[in-house]
Amino acid sequence: MFRHLLLQIGGANIGNPPTSSSLGDEKHVPSLLLSTAARDPGGHNEPMRAADYAFFDVPFAAFAHRGGATYEPNRHRENSLHAFKEAVALGYRYLETDVHATRDGVLLAFHDRVLDRVTDQTGAIAEMTYAQVAEARIHGLDPIPRLSELLAEFPDARFNVDAKSLTAVALLASTIEEYEACDRVCVSSFGIRRLYELRRRLGWRVPSAASALGVAANRFLPWMTWALNTPAPVLQMPISVSIRDRQLTVLTPTLVESAHRAGKQVQIFTVDDSETMERLIDAGVDGIFTDRVDTLKDVLTQRGLWTER
Repeated sequence: MFRHLLLQIGGANIGNPPTSSSLGDEKHVPSLLLSTAARDPGGHNEPMRAADYAFFDVPFAAFAHRGGATYEPNRHRENSLHAFKEAVALGYRYLETDVHATRDGVLLAFHDRVLDRVTDQTGAIAEMTYAQVAEARIHGLDPIPRLSELLAEFPDARFNVDAKSLTAVALLASTIEEYEACDRVCVSSFGIRRLYELRRRLGWRVPSAASALGVAANRFLPWMTWALNTPAPVLQMPISVSIRDRQLTVLTPTLVESAHRAGKQVQIFTVDDSETMERLIDAGVDGIFTDRVDTLKDVLTQRGLWTER
């Protein structure tokens, strides 16, 4: 979704980011953005700042992506209870997961739409009952956890959760409310409709990340941020995306400055090498998602930015 939207919005500028002069004239605004800005589903909420939420009250947010998928003790055990326990044992307070819904309405913390890549079973989660999915083992070892299990197991942890379907949206909202986790969950989705529905159900109580449209607008048209007026207190994005065999930079100094002026944070996924982590910290980003939880902890500790849970 993110790559597809940037292809439409930034296609004319691939390899050549817009200049400040071109951004000052509406005739240069991509027609897709002008036609969809007013329909951005996030516009139904009031704009929020990161300072409005306890979720963002640390100097730097270090996210264990899928529990730290390539951290040595987690090899082949991503998104398992084991992986999240390993991240928490390292001192991680922020955990990241996607969620999918089974056919009979159970919300699972799992990255892929299908079981095939990382488990000993096959099939699409949305087409299976929970009893069927429960037979699967990640790399033949670990069952797929329910989101409710993670919330209960780690009551002091904060979760960044990406809803992968509309069915998952409803279940995610109800699970957050059932476990009284509004202050320790940030919701996101690459699907704009799903993000709208999350905001409609949860309101201002739960922070949400900017939609792909919101991020693209901030990247390519920083001056137009007021028009979108996104309610998201945080922008989550990659450094760059590959489109038509060319690398398009998404993260820029202008974007970071614009986001910070609006009271929003900028968090980057998914970064596993220390050199890039260092560059991002120097660039002023507010958080990093990583599979190498050990590397990020080392970098942040050296920079005086590591916060124990």
